[in-house]
Formats: sequence, structure tokens, C-alpha cells
Amino acid sequence: MGKDKNPRRVAENEAMAKLRMLKTSPQKLNLLAQLIRGKKVEKALTDLTFSKKRIAVDVKKCLQSAIANAENNHNLDVDELIVAEAWVGKNLTMKRGRPRARGRFGKIIKPFAEITILVRQVDEVAGEQA
Repeated sequence: MGKDKNPRRVAENEAMAKLRMLKTSPQKLNLLAQLIRGKKVEKALTDLTFSKKRIAVDVKKCLQSAIANAENNHNLDVDELIVAEAWVGKNLTMKRGRPRARGRFGKIIKPFAEITILVRQVDEVAGEQA
């Protein structure tokens, strides 16, 4: 006599991971999302490992979480996964300030962002044709 099971938010051959409160601007984070979008997960992990951007470490953790969700929660094959979608959103913005000359106030904006990664299992035959 419990509650009904929640319906899945993604398709049967997909898994998702979301990382919030990343201390970077969404514009900078979107550069890394573009880097991994549409690639096989092994290639995407390699690209993030050797990226020189500071936030690439956190994006790699999010991708590894999406892969683990696909394997453990949805019984998907890790070797056939691609990064189907990766999108970035804004989060809170801290407002700070700094005293400037002649009694003025310099505004300092410290943005936060979030990233969502969706991995999808594709068949090898269908993946080569696309």
C-alpha cells in the first residue's frame, strides 16, 4: 500500500547526472560541455583528463557519475555509451564589492553554474551510420 513508482525522466536507453553549484561562470562551463557533446564516453573522459581548464576536473566527475548511473541503475553497456546531451545552466550569483577611489564602490560578481550530462546507449551498427 505504498506510493506508485516515479516514472523515468529519461528514455530506457539513457542515464543522467547533474552537478550543481560549480564555482565558474556558465559561459566558461559551456566550453567544456561543447567539448564532450556527441562523443563516446571514453573519448570524452580522455579529453577532460587532459584539458587545461580548472573546472574540467568537476565535469569529469559528473560524466563518471552519469556512466555509473547508466551501468548500475539502468543496466546499460558502458562500451556503447555516448554523451548524447550536455547542457549548462546558471545558478546563484554572489555579489561582493571593493572600495574604489573617491568613495565609490566596485561591484564584483561571483557566478555559479550547473551542468547536466545525459548519456545514451547506441548500437555499434547504428552509431557508425549516423
